[in-house]
Amino acid sequence: MAAPLEEDDADLFKDDYYAILNLPKDASKDDVNNAYRKFSKIFHPDKHQDPLKKKDAEQMFGKLKRAHEVLSDEHKRVIYDLYGEKGLETYGMEVISRTKTPAEIIAEYERFQKEQEDRRLQQQTNPRGQVTIGLNATDLFDHYASYEEYEEPHFPTVEINTMNISQTVECPLTVKDTVVVGGTLSTQNGRGSGVFLATWRRLLSNKSWAELETTIGTSTSMNLKVSRQLTKRIVGTASCVLVVQLDQNLQGRITWNVLLPSFLATSVIYDTQKHHALFSIQLGILSSFVIGSYTRKFQEIEGKARVAIKAGTFGIIFEYGVEKRITKFSTLGATVILGIPTGVMLKIKLNRGQQTFNFPIMLSEQILPSAIFYGTFMPIFAYFVVKKIIINPFLQEQNKKEIEKKRQEHADKVAQRKREAEAAVELMKETVERSIEVEEKKTGLVIVKALYGKLVGMEGEMARQECIDVTIPIQALVKDSKLIVPDTASKSNLPGFYDPTLGDEKQLYIKYKFHNRLHVVTLRDEEPIRLPQQSPNQATGSGT
Repeated sequence: MAAPLEEDDADLFKDDYYAILNLPKDASKDDVNNAYRKFSKIFHPDKHQDPLKKKDAEQMFGKLKRAHEVLSDEHKRVIYDLYGEKGLETYGMEVISRTKTPAEIIAEYERFQKEQEDRRLQQQTNPRGQVTIGLNATDLFDHYASYEEYEEPHFPTVEINTMNISQTVECPLTVKDTVVVGGTLSTQNGRGSGVFLATWRRLLSNKSWAELETTIGTSTSMNLKVSRQLTKRIVGTASCVLVVQLDQNLQGRITWNVLLPSFLATSVIYDTQKHHALFSIQLGILSSFVIGSYTRKFQEIEGKARVAIKAGTFGIIFEYGVEKRITKFSTLGATVILGIPTGVMLKIKLNRGQQTFNFPIMLSEQILPSAIFYGTFMPIFAYFVVKKIIINPFLQEQNKKEIEKKRQEHADKVAQRKREAEAAVELMKETVERSIEVEEKKTGLVIVKALYGKLVGMEGEMARQECIDVTIPIQALVKDSKLIVPDTASKSNLPGFYDPTLGDEKQLYIKYKFHNRLHVVTLRDEEPIRLPQQSPNQATGSGT
């Protein structure tokens, strides 16, 4: 499986200061100074007499100095931790006074970003579109439920009974003013309608805003909405909506619509990274109901599962559904709705960027087990079939082309990194020889073989695959019979390493000797290293 290539091209080959010094993100200033002194003994130009090695050492020592300079300065380190090298280089951050606190530096950086966004406002648009196609498939299921009514064989049909198309575009005029224009066309059972929509939004202050909406067409209307933040936790609107933030994850809302159809509603919303729950009660002239819903968010697979129940003067409705991100810009969802007296409906929703496609499919006007079964399992079956036959091959081919394109574009930079890594290895050799001699005398930790990259097959085969030998760089990190490397975004930034397979998932294979016994371990690129392993439960490889 290939690693995602979502980073900015300019960031692909940025140095990781923590990896250069082999430090965790929470390293103290003393840790930074100690690591700097340790690597200076290897890479300081004065340690090498050969002119070529001295030149290579100057380059490597320059990286060490820069990493030490940033990580030992609390002001620069705050910016680097939050925004990387870009935060130290752009938006004028290099001229910020060193007398400012880290919090003031962050605020200053955010101000620079805001100014840049404001300059781009007039060039921005935010097009949004929605297409809804309603299908009536009741003939597929209700037909079998009442087949005795047909004297002759009847072939079930599926028909389109509704269609709706809408589009809006945002046009920022100033920092405070935005105009939204759009339109909607719809047809249902042979009858059509359409409206033109124009909305003006105005930011009145940091705590208040107004919105004027006008629609012209089949129906003409004008609505004015004014909102103001009353306190840090309370927001009110002129349309009688009161929002109270009860705590970080809990929100209360009261809505009173004085216009037709008039209603009064109250809601409580609980939202965290993994859970979302809603309970609401509405009392109105046309309808009154109670609704409760729960959504479980699965961030590791970028998916959601939702259940809801709604009961009121119209009857009872029960919903359950799932939603899954299928590509970087696309999300697919399906929901089954069971209602009395509405029957069984399947809703399929596809989001692609700012475009939404809805397909409500009426399966049955009754609660039929067959409609529920097919409405539940057919979308799941179809998804996995399409994913296996179409989506996965497409994404793999797309990612393969993207990786190949990146490799061609950055071939020179990869070659430069390779030369730098090889030079660093040459500079390490004398230090590593002394380290091995010391470790062997006390039967300590000696690295027999270490390979990094796309590892396939056994050790002898791996050497011929897309990987590099990092035995010397790994031994150089051994201290007092211990090898400790904190978790990093990629080990390709460690001294003596580089990325041999840009875009591919990489692993680190280590065969080491400790107390005259051989051990083998294989780790993921971002996984921390702690050798020797203390117990079999910690092993990710095999010991012999």
